[in-house]
Amino acid sequence: MSRPAAQHQIRPPSTRASGDTTTASADPAATRILSRSTIFAGKKYAYENVVLRADDGSELHRQMVRHPGAVTILPLLDTPDGRRVVIINNERFAVARTLVELPAGTLEPNEDPSVSAVRELEEEIGYTSDDLRPLGPFYTTPGLTDEIMHTYAALNLRFVGQRLEADEKITVQIITPDEAFAMIDDGRMMDAKSMLALLLARRKGLL
Repeated sequence: MSRPAAQHQIRPPSTRASGDTTTASADPAATRILSRSTIFAGKKYAYENVVLRADDGSELHRQMVRHPGAVTILPLLDTPDGRRVVIINNERFAVARTLVELPAGTLEPNEDPSVSAVRELEEEIGYTSDDLRPLGPFYTTPGLTDEIMHTYAALNLRFVGQRLEADEKITVQIITPDEAFAMIDDGRMMDAKSMLALLLARRKGLL
């Protein structure tokens, strides 16, 4: 259900990327923002109108999605035959396709990303981990949303049983790292956050 539009002054994003040392007062991009108003507030995200000050002093209206942040997890399963990657096939209604991805999910309000990572692992693939390795945060689509994606590699996996949400249609595959990178090369994997997590893990020597 939509909520009445609310006008409010600019506030810093609730979650900033690690290593981002700019402040709202120091960055010219922030000083141009005059106000924000909520057009629509959904279950997890809000659609906002942002009023910007142009160089000539006029006002510009732009729209964006306010996002609480998210996590992507690269599950690494060590077997007698070597390290394996746990991937999922996930039905995505927005693109009307089943995509090859890594487990991922949206943060709850004020939730630590590592807590979310363990929860999403258990829900989507049925494994838990007590060894999360940060791969780094990144903005997913900064022209549209303030979403920050936190990425982790999960090691020392232990099977506890899958617990999908009612609207999730997910199947699990266990593949070799070479097979995962082949999926990037031939276009079977088109999910950007999953591709980047794999590449970051390789750069850090985990694959």
